[in-house]
Amino acid sequence: MSRTGPTDDGDELLTRLGALTAQARAQAEMQRSRVELAIALQRGMLPRDLPVARRLHLAVRYAPAYQGLNVGGDWYDAFTLGDGRIGLSIGDVQGHNIEAAAFMGQVRAGLRALASVTSEPGEVLARTNELLLSLGSDLFATCTFMRLDPCAGVLESARAGHLPCVWATADGKSGVAEDEGGPPLGILAGMSYPVTRYELTTGGMFVLLTDGVVEGPCLRLEEGLDQVMRLAGIAAVAGMDVDALAAALIKGAERVGHDDDAAVLVVGLDAPEPQP
Repeated sequence: MSRTGPTDDGDELLTRLGALTAQARAQAEMQRSRVELAIALQRGMLPRDLPVARRLHLAVRYAPAYQGLNVGGDWYDAFTLGDGRIGLSIGDVQGHNIEAAAFMGQVRAGLRALASVTSEPGEVLARTNELLLSLGSDLFATCTFMRLDPCAGVLESARAGHLPCVWATADGKSGVAEDEGGPPLGILAGMSYPVTRYELTTGGMFVLLTDGVVEGPCLRLEEGLDQVMRLAGIAAVAGMDVDALAAALIKGAERVGHDDDAAVLVVGLDAPEPQP
């Protein structure tokens, strides 16, 4: 009786398993390379420096989704406008892939460019919305754009489907902003975005963030915003600097139970300088 048949079958099975293993490794390496490319793209599009102005303190934190293969399109931005005021934006692109990261760069660049033409927050978002629609992409983005006058302590804000900001004052008050807002960018043409005016008092803080900081399988959005509100209130009363608050908030994002991107931008204001 010949035993060649079963041996040949075993060798063929091992060969097939080896080929499948090599194919799986190649696919995993390709996915890993795409994630690394998207993360590098994200980081390259975020601002390297924050604007400097009297009385103003800014702090940012950003944590990309390193776990798994999801890479989102969260961003923050801060830059000086033509009249000396400060433009602030934060947002989140729909989707978790390299296309979302690239689209994020288009949104951020569009906001900056249009803010150089008109810095009125509602107009900036309305024009950015039309610009994104003209690109013909299937993606959309949520966003908050603010114009800050550090000397007067005035913040003007417009939202496009994004999370509300959180505020806190040095006298112990804190809350979640209740401005009206409008739809996300890149969905419907002809949209308008109401502008809400806030006063940033001495020692007070405003917190802009993305949903990766406050929402996930282990944390409901309302609970996450409440935690941010409490932390901001404690920080303002204790006189903590904005950098410490930003670090605490991004650390808390690790407990939401998912691997989404997370971005935080904290704004603080000193007392006015005494007049001579």
